[in-house]
Amino acid sequence: MWRTTTKLLVATTALGGGAAAATIASSDDPAMALKLCTNVPLRLYRDSITAATIAFDYEYSLWGLPEGSAERAKAKHEVHMRGARRLEELCFRNGGIYIKLGQHLGQLEYLVPEEYVRIMRESMLNKCPHSSYDQVHEVVKKELGGAPDEIFDEFDPVPIASASLAQVHVARTHDGQKVAVKVQHTHMTDTAAADYATVELIVNTLHRFFPSFDYRWLIAEVRESLPKELNFLVEAKNSVRCMDNFRKLSPRIADYVYAPRVYWNLSTSKLLTMEYMEAAQVNDLKSIEKLGIQPSDVVNLVSETFAEMMFKHGFVHCDPHAANLLVRPFPSGRRSIFGRRKPQLILLDHGLYKELDYNTRINYAALWKALVYSDADGIKENCVKLGAGDDLYALFAGILTMRPWNKVIDSSVDHLVVKGTDSDRSELQMYASQYFPQITELLRRLPRVILLMLKTNDCLRAVNGSLIQGPSLESFVIIGRVSSEAVLDSMLLQKRSLLSWINFWIQKILLEGRLCVMHIALWLLQLQKALTL
Repeated sequence: MWRTTTKLLVATTALGGGAAAATIASSDDPAMALKLCTNVPLRLYRDSITAATIAFDYEYSLWGLPEGSAERAKAKHEVHMRGARRLEELCFRNGGIYIKLGQHLGQLEYLVPEEYVRIMRESMLNKCPHSSYDQVHEVVKKELGGAPDEIFDEFDPVPIASASLAQVHVARTHDGQKVAVKVQHTHMTDTAAADYATVELIVNTLHRFFPSFDYRWLIAEVRESLPKELNFLVEAKNSVRCMDNFRKLSPRIADYVYAPRVYWNLSTSKLLTMEYMEAAQVNDLKSIEKLGIQPSDVVNLVSETFAEMMFKHGFVHCDPHAANLLVRPFPSGRRSIFGRRKPQLILLDHGLYKELDYNTRINYAALWKALVYSDADGIKENCVKLGAGDDLYALFAGILTMRPWNKVIDSSVDHLVVKGTDSDRSELQMYASQYFPQITELLRRLPRVILLMLKTNDCLRAVNGSLIQGPSLESFVIIGRVSSEAVLDSMLLQKRSLLSWINFWIQKILLEGRLCVMHIALWLLQLQKALTL
C-alpha cells in the first residue's frame, strides 16, 4: 500500500504539473491561469501526501495485531483519530470544495468510522475559514457597484458565520432594515473547477488501485450540484419555490415553516441579501428552552417538514445540518393546549435541492411506510424498485434506518428507534464494517437522488439526536402518516373511478385506525418510562 500510494503521489504531481503548463500556455488570462496553476499542484501535493500518510499509518500501526483483539481495537481507534485529524487539516488548508466533501463524509456514518464522522461533523460546520474583509469588500464592490458602506447604511466587517462556500455579515439597509448578507469566498471562483478536477483525479486513481474504495458517486454529485450552489440566485429561487410548495401542498404546517425574504435588488449570483432572523440554532438546546419551546415539538416539526418535502413535494432541501436550521417561537404567540409556545422552523441555505420524479417519490414514500409498519414484503418490493436489487434490499433498509434487519421487521412500535446507547453505537459500527463491500456496491447501484436522501436522513438524525435524549417515537409516527398519505394520494390519481374512490376511503379509514393505535402505544410507552423514573 505504501509503495502504491508513493507511486500515486509521483504520478499525480507530475500529471498536475504538465496540466498546469498546458493551461498557462493556452489561457486567455495568463495571470489567472498562473495563479491557478501554482495553487493546484500545491493542493495536489497536499492531497497525495495526506493520502499516503494515512495509508501508511494504518498499515504500520495495525501490522501483526490479531483481528478481533483488544490491542487491535485500541490501535484502530487511535489510527482512525489520527487519520480524521489529518483529513480535517487537509480540508481546512485547501478550503472550498474540500470542506464541502468533508461535510459529506461527516454524514456517512453507515460507511466511514465513527471517529471520522464525529470530527468532520464537529469541525466542518462550525470552524470554516473566513475570507478577509478586503476580499469581502472586493466582492461587494464588483457585484453591487459600490463599497459595503456605500451600498448599506451599516455593514459589520466581522462575519457572524462562515461555511465552505461563503460567509455571512450583518448589515442594515438605507431604509433601516436589518439584513444578512451572504458573500461568496473569492477563491471559490478562482479554484472551484481546478479543485474538482484534482479531487476527481485522486478518487479515480485510488479506485483503480483499490477497487473497494469507490467514492466516484460523491464526485459525480459534487460535479452536478456545485455550479448550482455557487449561483446564489438559484438558491434564492429555491427558497421561494420551497415556501410555495408548503402553501399549496402542505397547508397544515405552512405557517410553521419559514425562509428568509430575499432582497432581489441587493442580490447577485455571488452575493445574497436576506432578511435577518433572530432565532436559535436548532441544536442549541438551552436557547430553545429559554424561548419556552419544548425540544420534542421542534423534533416533530423538523420530521414533518422534511417528510412533507420528500413524500409530497418531491423538492427536497438536501443540506439540513444544524447550522442551516433555526427555531423561533411562532410569531403570533400561538400556544399549544398545554400552554407551550409553538415553534417555527426557519430554513437557511437553499443552494442544494433535489427533485424526485413522481415514481421515485411514491416508491420512496411507500418504502418508508413499509419501514414504519414493519411490512417486510413492502420493504423488499420498494427497495428493489429504487435500485437496491433482490440481494441488497435488507442492507438498504438497514442503512436508511441505521438498524439491523431483525430490528427493521420487528413488530414493536419503537423498532426503528436508535436509542443512542453504547451497545447501539457499537452494533451500528460493526454492521458497517462487516458489510463494507456490499455497502459500496449498494451505493454504486442506487440513483444519486436516493444517495442525497440518505445524506438528508443522516443530517436530520443528527439534528434530532442533539435535541432529545432517548427515542423519538413520535417522529416515526409522523413519517408513517405523511408517507402513507402520499401513497394514498397517488392511488386516487391513478384511477379516477368510483371503485378506486371507495378503496381510497377504506384505506384512509384503516390508516387513521392504525395511527390511532400507534399513538395509544406511544402514550403507553411514555407512561411506562415516566413510572420507571
